[in-house]
Amino acid sequence: MVKIAESWRPVLADEFEKPYFQRLIAFVKGEYATATVYPAGSQIFHAFEATPFDKVKVVILGQDPYHGKNQAHGLSFSVQDGQRTPPSLVNIFKELQADIPGTPPPTNGNLDRWAEQGVLLLNATLTVRATEPASHQKKGWEEFTDEVIRKVSNEKKHVVFILWGAYAGKKSELIDERKHLIIKSVHPSPYAADKGFFGSKPFSKANVWLVEHGMTPVKW
Repeated sequence: MVKIAESWRPVLADEFEKPYFQRLIAFVKGEYATATVYPAGSQIFHAFEATPFDKVKVVILGQDPYHGKNQAHGLSFSVQDGQRTPPSLVNIFKELQADIPGTPPPTNGNLDRWAEQGVLLLNATLTVRATEPASHQKKGWEEFTDEVIRKVSNEKKHVVFILWGAYAGKKSELIDERKHLIIKSVHPSPYAADKGFFGSKPFSKANVWLVEHGMTPVKW
């Protein structure tokens, strides 16, 4: 059985039964049996375990899990305890410190602390072969995660969607802008951050929206 919080089950039950998802799971099982794949099998759906559907108030969309050893653990942009903070996450933390002065400097790159507050850290693709970025793209994961975005948009109110980079930005067409806030900027990677990520203030904008709609702000 897929390991997710109970409140996700009625939302995603139909999706798990669709032929494409059955093919996807067969592919993923085959990959884990014959290659090194990240994250660990028990952590593929960690985002859905750490952030129950009824608690989702922010979605941060990534693309692929990290493909290095002991990095990925099922949350976009996040790394396991004890791992060096990747360059994009370093820039995310830099922007956070500038955006919300006084925020304590993060001691590690594990973002479970965000997930537990209702921040769904969702990658478009949930698995990857070691050292082979994008190796599990176009196998069915995107169909599944697009549906997750649609479900959150359709069935919830006043969610903040943070879309960094062109790939994530295209997902805005799945979101109802009449009832949700979409925050877009360039990607926080070192190749792009100076072109509009720094100074975009996503964290304070998200918290202002949440407070305006009667929700607790995130302690970033």
